[in-house]
Amino acid sequence: MVTAHLRIGRRRAAQAAVAAAVALALLLWWLLPFGKAPSPQGSVSFATGVPTGVYARYGELLKRYLAKDLPDVDVRLQSSEGSVQNIRRVISGEAGFTIATADAVATYLDRGGRGADRLRACARLYDDYMQLVVPAGSPVERTADLRGKRVAIGQKGSGVSLITGRLLTAAGLDPEKDIEPVEVGIDKMPDLLRQGKIDAFFWSGGLPTQAVSDLADDFGIRLVQLGDLVDELHAQGAATRYYRAAVMPADAYPEVQNGKAVRTIAVANLLVTTEHAEPGLTEGITRTVIDSRDRIGSRVHAAQLVDLRTAIFTDPLELHEGARHYYGSVKP
Repeated sequence: MVTAHLRIGRRRAAQAAVAAAVALALLLWWLLPFGKAPSPQGSVSFATGVPTGVYARYGELLKRYLAKDLPDVDVRLQSSEGSVQNIRRVISGEAGFTIATADAVATYLDRGGRGADRLRACARLYDDYMQLVVPAGSPVERTADLRGKRVAIGQKGSGVSLITGRLLTAAGLDPEKDIEPVEVGIDKMPDLLRQGKIDAFFWSGGLPTQAVSDLADDFGIRLVQLGDLVDELHAQGAATRYYRAAVMPADAYPEVQNGKAVRTIAVANLLVTTEHAEPGLTEGITRTVIDSRDRIGSRVHAAQLVDLRTAIFTDPLELHEGARHYYGSVKP
């Protein structure tokens, strides 16, 4: 009987020792550095936009905070013509990440663009607002009044050019025949308007766009409403459902709008990559985008609209697995 009790005692002692060893091993795994996922390393290119646009400024500030959060990652910014070119650069591998409007992405998908099935999103960012700018004394009151006029429509490869063509069509104008199109970006549009070399320009960007604000400081301008074209836009195809009726608030350009809001259209911007992006890197970049919202937003007003609750709504793209892991980790 005594022998049996001794055997049971030894067995229990051995089991307790094993349990203690397992607990210790788990504790060490949790505490020691090798138990953590390795920090992302290497370099990555980020395609933004024209130098004076919101994409470029947002990219500059995001790079600053990524340097703090991901110190072993070298982020290299690329200027570009805008959304359409940005998508092509990500697909080709020239850029690892970029910003593009949802309508430009949807158009690429609908047209069966090369590698379209590889595109993924990290976050929905802020909305771009379409802006039709004319001199203060211009007779243009609606888009149809642009007939026969010299109009800057954005560079080839830009999201501005894509939307502008659809807006002109919605207004009953042929973009190639009924206006004199000038294919330049926001970096050149204001000076051309000052010099009288164009009669109007279209721009799609976050509010306020610095180049428009700067123009208003020394040149009288007016914003033409675009809200009457929403239904006609939506009738043009599936990709146009990403345009929504919106209002530019009176304080967007207070010196321009005389205390009045302006009806227009808006479209969401997405942070875009491909399925091949490294999950840890994608998760880290997504985290910084969300965490730096207020700091970037103090310099780029549009970025204040980046929101954790809406960032996951990246239609027409699926979330990248790294971004999905991040959102799962912060879900209440």
